Amino acid sequence: MWIARLLIFSTALAAQVPGGRGGPGSELIRQASQLDLEGKGADAREIFQKAIDSAATPAAKANAQRAMAMSWAFEGNCAKTGEYEQMVIGYWVTTENEQPHNAFYQEGEMADEAARVCIDSGDLDAAIEWYSKGHALGLKEPDISEDRKALWEYRWEHAEARIAARRGDRAAAERHVAAAKAALDGMKELRQQQESFFPYLTGYVAFFLGEYQKALAELQRADQADPFIQCLLGQTYEKLGDKDQAMECYRKASSTRAHNPPAAYARPFARKKLD
Repeated sequence: MWIARLLIFSTALAAQVPGGRGGPGSELIRQASQLDLEGKGADAREIFQKAIDSAATPAAKANAQRAMAMSWAFEGNCAKTGEYEQMVIGYWVTTENEQPHNAFYQEGEMADEAARVCIDSGDLDAAIEWYSKGHALGLKEPDISEDRKALWEYRWEHAEARIAARRGDRAAAERHVAAAKAALDGMKELRQQQESFFPYLTGYVAFFLGEYQKALAELQRADQADPFIQCLLGQTYEKLGDKDQAMECYRKASSTRAHNPPAAYARPFARKKLD
């Protein structure tokens, strides 16, 4: 199970802390997550705190802290999300001797997860700091494979390209897109799994650089089930004057039941668009 999860690009709450599922803590997390989906973040965080305080093991506590981080993400709070993701990183630090390959990977994952929330909330300086941290932590894995190295380079260049596009720096964005493609092309076993994240990148960059027809074409090649992609498609359709298609994208995004970074951005954003 862990091997499969480790290969997924960090856009979703894909990996749970081992030992963090099952028991009363999981039920508290389920209840609180539902409240986040309903837009009741303050109520949700009271329950998440109960799950943290009552956790039977360090792993279960880290799992609840990660869920708390996502609760803050639903409100676009980069700083608080990072605060709780750092706590989860602290848990993984304690496992470095026992399972170094998994521990450093997960530390990088948690940092990238915080970064994703920060970039979506518009805090680009914090986002680049977290992405840099994630890149450095991931590469600390002992005896790291060439594919895993390429994966971390892909994620880093992917992030830098998106941030450059958000800042309107076309030259830097295009340079980082090219570097991301080179990292992707350098993968062997992981390439097929990572290819779908490239049109997400090129569509994202095109959108923020004002190239809406190109953005539409690229985003239509990305994961159509991803609520973040659905929102970006909706925004693209709006720029192109197709309100009906935009509203359909927002309706899809608003129905997500996930409790992860894409959903934390997409569900509140889409619901505001539909109001």
